[in-house]
Amino acid sequence: MDAARLPFFVYGTLRPGGPNHDALLRGRVRAEEPARLHGAVLYEGPGYPYAVEAAGGTVHGEIVVPEPEEYVPLLAALDRLEEYVPGDPRNLYDRVAWTAVRDADGASVRVWVYVAAPAVAARLRARGRRVESGNWPVR
Repeated sequence: MDAARLPFFVYGTLRPGGPNHDALLRGRVRAEEPARLHGAVLYEGPGYPYAVEAAGGTVHGEIVVPEPEEYVPLLAALDRLEEYVPGDPRNLYDRVAWTAVRDADGASVRVWVYVAAPAVAARLRARGRRVESGNWPVR
């Protein structure tokens, strides 16, 4: 696992009110703050979105700051949820460090975010359905 203990940027089913939020984040986080991820757009997946790098795009979500004692188990749980294994070419998502911008004060925050792996991103760009608002609706 990566050594950096960055907060997470969530933009889909892990957002407050989303189906994975309570199961994975409730009681394990110190703060959740609305934020934006610049340089990415959203595409629809089968019940969940994919963020894909794209100049000029914006994705809306939250910065999630885990409780210190929950960081390692939460990171492992999120990697499992996203089926992310470092270096595995079969990944649907890659976990990457990115800079998010807090809505409240415009501060830049370095975060972990799960984005579409390269092969998935290429398919989405070619024939995916983009979420024009950059804001995945809580379902």
